[in-house]
Amino acid sequence: QVQLVESGGGLVQPGGSLRLSCAASVRDFSIYIMGWYRQAPGKQRELVATITSSGSTNYADSVAGRFTISRDNAKNTVVLQMNVLKPEDTAVYYCGAKRVFASAFNYWGQGTQVTVSS
Repeated sequence: QVQLVESGGGLVQPGGSLRLSCAASVRDFSIYIMGWYRQAPGKQRELVATITSSGSTNYADSVAGRFTISRDNAKNTVVLQMNVLKPEDTAVYYCGAKRVFASAFNYWGQGTQVTVSS
């Protein structure tokens, strides 16, 4: 089983920064692809960023250049550094995990709220 716990959400003004963390309770964390997704009210969950076990990253166009995903395989953690936040980044952010050959992310945390507002 995989358990994921997010932390670090909150209220921030436009242009500000937040750092989200995800702690994974799982054997062999390094074999999992990790990702951050978000869901705004009335919208579907969407990809924010993913990172492979070797550190290859992928970003949604809307966050590229502002957000950075990283992982520490020794500490079973993945971090999303969010800079230059915009009101449209407001959403519940979810940490996800999947094995390399899985077709979709199938393990999720409980989510953490990020609100960007003045």
